[in-house]
Amino acid sequence: MLRNRVLAFLVLTAQLLVMIPETGAKVPALIVFGDSTVDSGNNNQISTVLKSNFQPYGRDYLDGKATGRFSNGRIAPDFISEGLGLKNAVPAYLDPEYNIVDFATGVCFASAGTGLDNATSAVLSVMPLWKEVEYYKEYQTRLRSYLGEEKANEIIKESLYLISIGTNDFLENYYLLPRKLRKYSVSEYQNFLIGIAGDFVKDIYRLGARKMSLSGLSPFGCLPLERTTQIFYGSKCIQEYNNVARDFNTKMNEKVSKLNRELDGLQLVFSNPYDLVSEILNHPEAFGFQNVRSACCGTGYYEMSYLCDKMNPFTCSDASKYVFWDSFHPTEKTNAIVASHILKYDLSRFQ
Repeated sequence: MLRNRVLAFLVLTAQLLVMIPETGAKVPALIVFGDSTVDSGNNNQISTVLKSNFQPYGRDYLDGKATGRFSNGRIAPDFISEGLGLKNAVPAYLDPEYNIVDFATGVCFASAGTGLDNATSAVLSVMPLWKEVEYYKEYQTRLRSYLGEEKANEIIKESLYLISIGTNDFLENYYLLPRKLRKYSVSEYQNFLIGIAGDFVKDIYRLGARKMSLSGLSPFGCLPLERTTQIFYGSKCIQEYNNVARDFNTKMNEKVSKLNRELDGLQLVFSNPYDLVSEILNHPEAFGFQNVRSACCGTGYYEMSYLCDKMNPFTCSDASKYVFWDSFHPTEKTNAIVASHILKYDLSRFQ
């Protein structure tokens, strides 16, 4: 059933490519939590080596500016915001160029490199998930001061909360540890992370959030960096990693169903990108891509963040031919395709 749905979307995307449906907004704001897949620039303002506020990042952005998004242009939340009839880019909460007037219709608390597990955020000294929640609490206070209690509470309740996180827990944390130092089996670690995700949903639910989208994991064994560093597998995807992502998604979907039963008034949807991204990787030509194995930036095999800068002579001239921008993150075109799928199949109830 799901595969048929993805195949149907493949045909549609081949025709529309990156066209994003724009509708009259039924949600007043898009509020974003998570990692580099959705960080629009918060890491610019913290002490970490994981930044992307320099060229060639952002070269295809709205004004050609490197904002701190890990892409050549916009990321999925930007396209989702636009598709919901809101603004065409979601500002980072820590960006000093924006204020509560801007944040009232959309705000991002995400931090590149973070995870559900606090230990993951410590690897590259980025914001842990609990810190994102603390900033969200501060945001609520500022919103009430700006709009008044009643209007602010309405926005908090009716906004759509987009949550994308989890890949770093495996690739920056679990699989980097020597096997003998791992406290959990893979299955146990999955369960540990899903428990944290459930607690996070409950935390923001208690703070007034009701409409939420929780994203699953893509086939991260196919990231250029993983193909490159795991020499044993050659240039093939690491199926072990992909199996972990798929199993994690199955468990997370079950958790989402459980939370919807437990929390009165909660509208939580599970957005699973795994099959769509797999289709893109297996049938790139149907989406207008030419390269799925390497990334646009640098040699395309290992560069990310400061290794992907304007001094690197190998960066491609046309990112739209590539699924990946750097060795870990998708291009703007890929982000647009995934966002369009999410809007059509996962977020239709909120439009």
